[in-house]
Amino acid sequence: MNLPLLWSATAVAFVAFLVHTFVGGRRVARPLLADRSLPPASKWLNYYCWHAATVMLAFVTIAFAWAAVDPTLAPVVVFGGTLAVALSALSAAVASKAGIHPLRFPSTSLLAGTGLLALAAVIA
Repeated sequence: MNLPLLWSATAVAFVAFLVHTFVGGRRVARPLLADRSLPPASKWLNYYCWHAATVMLAFVTIAFAWAAVDPTLAPVVVFGGTLAVALSALSAAVASKAGIHPLRFPSTSLLAGTGLLALAAVIA
């Protein structure tokens, strides 16, 4: 496994976690909770999904760092990298469906970078 690529994937995953948690929290989660037009179940399920994404980003970051220390964990990197690429594609699809350029969603580029670097680390 290529450690510089894996550490790069770890760093991008950590940046994604920080952007999601601190920038997105202000720009997305707070307005979501302030919205009074959504049915409560929809609002709170979306809020739950927001935090599920936060947990996922933290776990992927930790898993990649752990795999950089223990190269026997390469399958974890393949799983996390594939998950990140799939979620990037989902982000692009959702943005496109909304008529928004996919790169306006930070998740599209940050998850693509995370996933592609992780998979490249395993292949290299």
